[in-house]
Amino acid sequence: MAATASQASLLLQKQLKDLAKNPVDGFSAGLVDDSNVFEWQVTIIGPPDTLYDGGYFNAIMTFPQNYPNSPPSVRFTSEMWHPNVYPDGRVCISILHPPGEDPNGYELASERWTPVHTVESIVLSIISMLSSPNDESPANIEAAKDWREKRDDFKKKVRRIVRKSQEML
Repeated sequence: MAATASQASLLLQKQLKDLAKNPVDGFSAGLVDDSNVFEWQVTIIGPPDTLYDGGYFNAIMTFPQNYPNSPPSVRFTSEMWHPNVYPDGRVCISILHPPGEDPNGYELASERWTPVHTVESIVLSIISMLSSPNDESPANIEAAKDWREKRDDFKKKVRRIVRKSQEML
């Protein structure tokens, strides 16, 4: 187990260094606490030309000791209104689901977690999720209903959280 944790630690340190050297548009990432490479603070900038444009959304990425064999969990700490984000902030996208077959039959194994994913690919997938909600298998039923049936209400709620995120800066 210790070997796996140290391999995960080395890989995460490398990804952190790579992101510091070559920042990616749309987000910034760093450690919550310098002594723990398994917990990252990520700030996602709302993607241009989406309802989330101009917002700054904070999230915590928590990596398991056996990363990259298992996916991290990602939870928004900023308020978020989105069909694929649970009310408690947890992000629900296919690549964050454990590898292998989906017990519910919604996802192909190829859509789920694989060890090739990096912090960068995960966050870019979350940015893509913000741009294109999937209301077929929602994590937040109310947000999905608003997205489908009351688009104006949905837009109003998102505009409010974008404003709130700007005020937190």
